[in-house]
Amino acid sequence: MTTRHYQAAARDVLGHQLKADDLDWIGIHATRLNGHLLRTIFRDIAHPIMIDDYSMIRKPTESVIVGAGWKPGWSTDYDAVLVCEDYGAKTIINLSNINMVYDKDPRKNKDAKPLEKISWDELRELVGDKWIPGMHTPFDPIAAKKAQSLGIKVVLANGNNFQNLENYFKGKKFVGTVIG
Repeated sequence: MTTRHYQAAARDVLGHQLKADDLDWIGIHATRLNGHLLRTIFRDIAHPIMIDDYSMIRKPTESVIVGAGWKPGWSTDYDAVLVCEDYGAKTIINLSNINMVYDKDPRKNKDAKPLEKISWDELRELVGDKWIPGMHTPFDPIAAKKAQSLGIKVVLANGNNFQNLENYFKGKKFVGTVIG
């Protein structure tokens, strides 16, 4: 939400003069703020440095690694896929402000249906193939293509529901969508 508020404020002031890179940098810095909060919360078990440069990812030994946005044109979804590629991980847990992926945009379509599972081909048909800063998709289209090619599974769930996240980790029924 921080990203969208700041991007909206920039649009209000600059209008058509605002560049895509500017929107991306606003988003990148918002993810870095969020990342520092998470790294602080998990201080006792987290790597002391947040990953914010994906040109050379060092492989820390700590069990929690926090990352943030890196550069314009790359979403944090894409950054997460790069970390998976580097570490050989096969699952991304994408905590979002939505509970699930829907078959169509629920803000525009009252008959939109939540999906517990969706293939990469189906998701990519929903989200398209172009990245636009601040776009409203469950997973970045460019990241989706790369995740599909690497055989990565994405679990999308609402980041505000900690009990639901605990259910997922314990192998219990949870509200969310498995992509892959």
